Amino acid sequence: MYEGIVQELIDELGRLPGIGPKSAQRIAFHIVQTEQFDVSRLAEILSEVRQKVRFCEICGNVSEQQTCGICRDPRRDPTLICVVEEAKDVVAIERTREFRGLYHVLGGAISPIDGIGPDELRIRQLMQRLADGTVVEVIIATDPNLEGEATATYLSRLLTTLEIRVTRLASGLPVGGDLEYADEVTLGRAFEGRRVVG
Repeated sequence: MYEGIVQELIDELGRLPGIGPKSAQRIAFHIVQTEQFDVSRLAEILSEVRQKVRFCEICGNVSEQQTCGICRDPRRDPTLICVVEEAKDVVAIERTREFRGLYHVLGGAISPIDGIGPDELRIRQLMQRLADGTVVEVIIATDPNLEGEATATYLSRLLTTLEIRVTRLASGLPVGGDLEYADEVTLGRAFEGRRVVG
């Protein structure tokens, strides 16, 4: 434990997701010790983010305008919607440069333990987007964990009532991985998702 404001800084940094006590301490001491670190610029950007950034009224992605750049792009295929849990998932998929459709960000995943049910997610908004008949395929790209699977199962059952093709991202062995280190679920999915070669 450190005294006063330094400990307060460490505590605040430690509240951020993905930053543990050691990382928070390292960042805090970097800020304190590095003279050229522009603290006022960081504070200014944090304040600006709070003021300017909102969620796209169509898909739920982060944006500085009412609609995000992807929803405004006329080159995107409006017949495909990829459903993801969080806005950071949109960035991950965009980096692949494989998907040219639109997105729908749920804002989380179904997790009864955390008190998150379908009503807490942006599922109603998804159904509204699908109502006009433009979309022919919904790609469910939720995380391959318990909550993501529960969400994918719920969505696939809900969407079977519509005449829309519903697909799920394949999951299996990572490139460069060793079979001996793969868990049973991952190996099982790899077998289920196998395809013809040649």
